[in-house]
Amino acid sequence: MKLTSIVQRIGLATAAAAIFTAVLIAVPTAGATQEPTDPAAYYKAKCFACHGAKAEKKFDATLPEEQMVEAILKGKKAEKPPNMPSFEAKGVTADQAKALAGYMKHLKETPAGN
Repeated sequence: MKLTSIVQRIGLATAAAAIFTAVLIAVPTAGATQEPTDPAAYYKAKCFACHGAKAEKKFDATLPEEQMVEAILKGKKAEKPPNMPSFEAKGVTADQAKALAGYMKHLKETPAGN
């Protein structure tokens, strides 16, 4: 095999590796970001840390739905941090916020272990 052929193959292999790496970096892995269209997955990804597994923290299921949707979309200042961020700026629509509030109410109402 000639030296130029070896160099060309090394160059092609290096270019292929660079392209492969760029694609891996550019394309998020499955499950890396959750769409607000799946309330359960979105809750786990974005809400669980502050509200807990059963929506037991910083969530009042007795509030009117409109208030819950407003808090999800516009955010809310808490008595003490962390504050509720605005999810409207993150692409959540009113219908998605309504579904998320319903999911949180369901979580809170479901007995532990279910």
